[in-house]
Amino acid sequence: MSVTVSQVKRAFKYRFYPSDAQAVELLRTFGCVRKVYNLALDARTQAWARQERVNYNATSAMLTAWKKTEELAFLNDVSSVPLQQTLRHLQTAFTHFFGKRAKYPRFKSRKRSRKSAEYTTSGFRFRDGRLTLAKMAEPLDIVWSRPLPDGAKPSTVTVSQDAAGRWFVSMLCEDPAVQPLPATNGAVGIDVGLNHLLTLSTGEKITNPRHERRDRTRLARAQRKLSRKAKGDGANRRKARRKVARIHARIADRRRDLLHKLTTRLVRDNQTLVIEDLTVRNLVKNHSLARAISDAGWGEFRSMLEYKAAWYGRQAIAVDRFFPSSRLCSVCGSVREKMPLSVRTWTCDCGTTHDRDVNAAKNLLAAGLAVSVCGAGVRPQRSSPGGQSAVKQKTPRREP
Repeated sequence: MSVTVSQVKRAFKYRFYPSDAQAVELLRTFGCVRKVYNLALDARTQAWARQERVNYNATSAMLTAWKKTEELAFLNDVSSVPLQQTLRHLQTAFTHFFGKRAKYPRFKSRKRSRKSAEYTTSGFRFRDGRLTLAKMAEPLDIVWSRPLPDGAKPSTVTVSQDAAGRWFVSMLCEDPAVQPLPATNGAVGIDVGLNHLLTLSTGEKITNPRHERRDRTRLARAQRKLSRKAKGDGANRRKARRKVARIHARIADRRRDLLHKLTTRLVRDNQTLVIEDLTVRNLVKNHSLARAISDAGWGEFRSMLEYKAAWYGRQAIAVDRFFPSSRLCSVCGSVREKMPLSVRTWTCDCGTTHDRDVNAAKNLLAAGLAVSVCGAGVRPQRSSPGGQSAVKQKTPRREP
């Protein structure tokens, strides 16, 4: 009996340079997508106030009616596929809301919301490496920075423009190259921090490059220039806003590139990867550390590590955030009551001198391996297999 292994669907993102006519068409499409989303959200919100529910089929019928009105006749000028897709996205947002996985959907803003449009197979043509979207005569001028998988057929295409004015196209394809890696005995505990981005249980420390700090002077200068521009939609203010966005994009690109390289190496070399279940959204409420924590990208690192582990047949384990990894001696198991952030090395009563971060990584690894053996899942309860509490008392969230 043969077992069919489902292939992983993977998004391949490329930069492209539209012609003037293509840029006008895409900007018009972005505006129509935003308009339809907001109209549908308003209709569903009003129905919600009347204790009624409106689903995707109802909003699709509304879209047909809107196109027939004189006020919204311009919706007929763009492809209908992205308009239908934005209604599906709204349905997904409400599904997450009703499932208590997200907040109530918000209206899209012309200035702040992401400019994007999604096309399904009926809205584009991909032949011989040339992508042509609906309502366009010429294919997009794409910079193929890496090849698509052999014989790849995109199922969806998403076109977007970021705040820096760069155009991107993302193609969702099945990637047969993503297969489980050969099993290995490697296991590593990973402690994230600020002085060092990552500290591994092996003792290796990876320096935090502090990408935002490197460009902080340029960013501050650009932001000061932006603040001096007259409020409104003037050309000078748009140029100044674009300069600020380009610096932010440069910082984000460098951070993302480093995190991809680190997570790929860790997943390739280790079968089990143990991290701490930190709540970054709560940590950034500390105004003294918010900028540094955001620049480190802990949340993005965890997300990358988990999906790559799932792709390549590895195990990613998140240890409970209340586990005292920094205060627990990895040799004798005793727990110190307090340990301020200023303490980087400490000596246990058993005579062992610990590096704070290396000791935390070793404790995370031990706790993660125990979770793996007991099958407790990625969010272990604060109890050991023997029934004793893994934490003697509820402690504050561990300091970074």
